[in-house]
Amino acid sequence: MSGTGSEEDDLAAAWGAETEGGDAAPAQPERVLSQAEIDSLLGFDDGPAGNDHDSGMQRIISSGLVSYERLPMLEIVFDRLVRIMSTSLRNFTSDNVEVGIDNILSLRFGDYLNSIPLPAMLAVFKAEEWDNYGLMVVDSAMIYSIVDVLLGGRRGTAAMRIEGRPYTTIERNLVERLIVVVLHDLSLSFDPLCPVTFRFERLEVNPRFATISRLSNAAVLARLRIDMEDRGGRLELLLPYATLEPVRELLLQQFMGEKFGRDSIWETHLAEELWNTDIDLEVVLDEQTMRLSEMIDLKPGSQILLNGGVGSSVLLRCGTTILFEGRVGRRKNRIAVQIERVVPRATPTER
Repeated sequence: MSGTGSEEDDLAAAWGAETEGGDAAPAQPERVLSQAEIDSLLGFDDGPAGNDHDSGMQRIISSGLVSYERLPMLEIVFDRLVRIMSTSLRNFTSDNVEVGIDNILSLRFGDYLNSIPLPAMLAVFKAEEWDNYGLMVVDSAMIYSIVDVLLGGRRGTAAMRIEGRPYTTIERNLVERLIVVVLHDLSLSFDPLCPVTFRFERLEVNPRFATISRLSNAAVLARLRIDMEDRGGRLELLLPYATLEPVRELLLQQFMGEKFGRDSIWETHLAEELWNTDIDLEVVLDEQTMRLSEMIDLKPGSQILLNGGVGSSVLLRCGTTILFEGRVGRRKNRIAVQIERVVPRATPTER
């Protein structure tokens, strides 16, 4: 046992001499990161530099987010909505109303549901022509402001806010009237682009019951700010990309009436050149159906009897399309065809 132990000690000493010898660099002491360095690495730094530029892990997380396409025409539609709403809400409330857009952004539907500040009212509406749904969110400040205005509250006084209780039937009915007005204005905003009718479906107070799309689906959110002197609030419109899909090509336009891939000058030139196109016109004297064995037996000198006689009508055909019906004759020692009738073309349903 003692001999074995001495051999192991000698082997360990030799191994230690080999590892410590040569140009091996001395071991570096372990460095412990501070909390500020960890926050900076993860991109959670609250300092002035951290607000302007994301860094570290935050960039990695942001790179995995979906990049949604920009819809220039939709911004024009929302701008038109602001102008129309400013007039309609003045008539609706008999008060001085100013409407503005805070921002328009794209996000996931599930992220928006989780960010809705409660209490709020969520209106689900349907786009009839597009056969899909949208969402309108009225925040608490706007709810109590519109109730105060419609029930004759004094100007210059802040709206009363009573939190922690469900909304009454009167409050829901008054907010529903506001939603109907806004949806009508939204329909008018889309009219120059395409006709669409937004119809109010239901009013919810729980975001889980206002799910109109999959949580991972993309949506466009427009945040509107409504000021009525000292009162007001926010109103948000959310339209999933699936709802806008039927008019996606129109919303991608840079301006109203833009025609993608069309050139009127080239179209006119092409139409003029078509009149000078050469086509082959065939005169069909007769058509017969023959068996394959009869076709094989044909040889030079064989005769094919035509059913048409002298003065019988013939068909004039371009490709597979029959255009005219006429009669064969002779004019100045040449065979001629006199067109007697235009053959009407069959519609696709008749074919």
